[in-house]
Amino acid sequence: MATVTLKPTKVPELMLEGYSITPDAFAGKTPAQIAALPAHEGKIHVTLGDFFEVSGNAGATAAETDIVIAGDCTRVKYIGSKMTAGTVKVNGNADMYVGGWMKGGKIHITGNVDSFCGMQMQGGEILIDGNAQNYVGCAYRGDWRGMKGGTIRIKGSAGNDIGTFMLGGTIIIEKDTFIHVSTHAEGGTVILKGDVEGRVGGQMVKGTIYVFGTIKFMMPGFKKVDRVELEVDGTKATFDHYIGDLGERHPKSKGKEIFADLYVKA
Repeated sequence: MATVTLKPTKVPELMLEGYSITPDAFAGKTPAQIAALPAHEGKIHVTLGDFFEVSGNAGATAAETDIVIAGDCTRVKYIGSKMTAGTVKVNGNADMYVGGWMKGGKIHITGNVDSFCGMQMQGGEILIDGNAQNYVGCAYRGDWRGMKGGTIRIKGSAGNDIGTFMLGGTIIIEKDTFIHVSTHAEGGTVILKGDVEGRVGGQMVKGTIYVFGTIKFMMPGFKKVDRVELEVDGTKATFDHYIGDLGERHPKSKGKEIFADLYVKA
């Protein structure tokens, strides 16, 4: 693997839209060519070289290219957006849209991320060592197609609207979550290892949610059907099994109605 290192040289006055920071865009390029790749600061056209010192060489393909950002990117959006292969690592925080529309590869943020992490993600892996804000693995505003594949793991806590309109893939939040989980979901898996305030599975049609902590306010559209022993993300536990959202129309298979599943640790 070939590694390209970006070292931040100044903090954007506005937010920097770093949509070119992907192995796909870097592949086959020299440091000078990478530094000349486009970005935006507000409506102003800039280049990556205006904000980063670039060193190292990219691989011939995205799959052979690793990107390391050696510094904080709290004001840099769209890191890893639409990437298909390779890796991106940020040694610090990152702003919104990390891994948005991502199809493959791996992103690792050692700090926190802002909202819309993994928005409409289709494949690959995102690992966040810190916390995430809102809309993890969600649909774009006004769209009804959320995350379709891949895995997002948040080692810290997350905000609200996790997995909105989710269709597939897996989201794991290792600490607490606020409200609205898998709203309108028609697939996918969400694992919440901490507590969640409420509105879990509202208007959910299909998909699965596991909660290891407590749900402070349970949605009235879920009905307890049994208690089961399961192993989830490497942990064995007893869960109360609910189906829902009973207020929604659900598809049928062989004449039997299919519901979403909610498992809450007993």
